[in-house]
Amino acid sequence: MLPLIRILSFTLLGIAALSAQASCPRIVSQSPYLSIALDWLGRGECIVGVSRYDKKDLPRTGGVADPDAAAIAALHPDLLVTSTLTKAEVLQQVTPAGARALRVGGSRSLAETERMLSDLAEASEAPDGPARVRQFSRELRQRLADFPGHGRRVLLLSACAEKPYSYSRNTVLGDLAEQAGLTLADPVDGIHHLDDGPGNEGIPALVASSHPDLVINFIATSASQCNAALGALPVPLVMLSGDNFFYPGPRLLEGLDELKEALKP
Repeated sequence: MLPLIRILSFTLLGIAALSAQASCPRIVSQSPYLSIALDWLGRGECIVGVSRYDKKDLPRTGGVADPDAAAIAALHPDLLVTSTLTKAEVLQQVTPAGARALRVGGSRSLAETERMLSDLAEASEAPDGPARVRQFSRELRQRLADFPGHGRRVLLLSACAEKPYSYSRNTVLGDLAEQAGLTLADPVDGIHHLDDGPGNEGIPALVASSHPDLVINFIATSASQCNAALGALPVPLVMLSGDNFFYPGPRLLEGLDELKEALKP
């Protein structure tokens, strides 16, 4: 017969486990960057459904532009999180009765990324969420302050996919570069497609007109080959994996470390 104290210990442990399980909201995440942020906040185990682009082995619920209302409803979520790419009226239509919905940004600036993490921590009721977000902000500011940008003009590209893109102001990558002391060479705001068609600048033309000191190219994990123009640039080229840059959130810290190492003389 077990001693009473051991029985009480097992009972308390069981209650604690049930309490933790009960406090974990059922979350549907409509974007991979939100799933990554939820994992970082300690809420990964609460995710019950993800978008078609996510790497998690969970039921699929469409994408940010076309969330699948039936698939979402079948998962009985407590919380549905998506990006601002989901129209507000669409989100309202696909949110099951009784569920909460959260629509966040994160891709336009570092400040927006920080707000996204804070809002996600609050909505998911992450126990250490606010503390984690504050720590992220402190580490981000420290890394930016220590970054040897020195005003170098940079062109930020993603040219290892079917369509090459340039990132400038009003993007989290552009804001990251500027706050690290780099100068953005591309005069066009946002993310824009580069090709050789009429009215659109290809990579060589953009380099010639913007006069960067170096080109930084971010490679998508799924990329099979890069744009041939990258091999004939008249300026230095830095190639980095996009894993720590394409997902607004905590991975940006590792991205800054990678970029700092790559820019060493």
